[in-house]
Amino acid sequence: MFLVVRKRTAFALIALVLVLIAAVALVSAEITSEAVGVKRLVPVYSVATEDNKVALTFDASWGADKTEKIMDILEEYGFKATFFLTGIWVDEYPELVKEINDRGHLIGNHSANHKHLNELNAETLQSEIDVTAEKIKAITGYAPSYFRAPFGEYDNKMINALTTRGVQCIQWSADSLDWKGITAAEITENVVSKLDKGAIVLCHNNSDHITEALPLILLAIKNKGMSAVRLDELVYKEGYTIDSTGKQIKNQ
Repeated sequence: MFLVVRKRTAFALIALVLVLIAAVALVSAEITSEAVGVKRLVPVYSVATEDNKVALTFDASWGADKTEKIMDILEEYGFKATFFLTGIWVDEYPELVKEINDRGHLIGNHSANHKHLNELNAETLQSEIDVTAEKIKAITGYAPSYFRAPFGEYDNKMINALTTRGVQCIQWSADSLDWKGITAAEITENVVSKLDKGAIVLCHNNSDHITEALPLILLAIKNKGMSAVRLDELVYKEGYTIDSTGKQIKNQ
């Protein structure tokens, strides 16, 4: 009798487990189905244009030793760039923020603390955007119109938060990989090999060999009959679509 009861109990438990597994699978399927129906938003990686221009961008989170030299080199070639600044960098180098602006370069928002933004709740995410925007505005007189996510990590939540603020999310199509400590020649090759019209180039303001590589990059841009411009001279502000590769295309 005892054996029969134990068997019945075991069968009941197995049946209960199977029911729970089926329920979880059903809920997961419903969630997946809903997720599939949500359009994945994409930042601007490059711009479809017939103009011979590219945008050089420099992310600044730590260190500033090479920032003035970068601007000196840019000016030697008559080019401008965009500097994406974190709030912690702005706090440490306010005089350089002003100098970047005064020398005619554009400033973008790179978050407050360079965190993994897709791991944050909505309130903290919005603070990462807004705090730095206010700090930059206090120095330059304008809040940035462009944002680059730390580590290039983005999701719909972040892009929607930016869109409601009239800010565009910017990635890149040519990655210098200068942060890896590679040589100036390697940095240059990484960029020049992807220098198409409308390219957005990613560099960092304090990487090991950026001041050695930058003249070579600018010379290549010039030899290709191109110019390096600020993002606001390349990226469309309205009347555009973004394809699945992140290319921004002007509406006809």
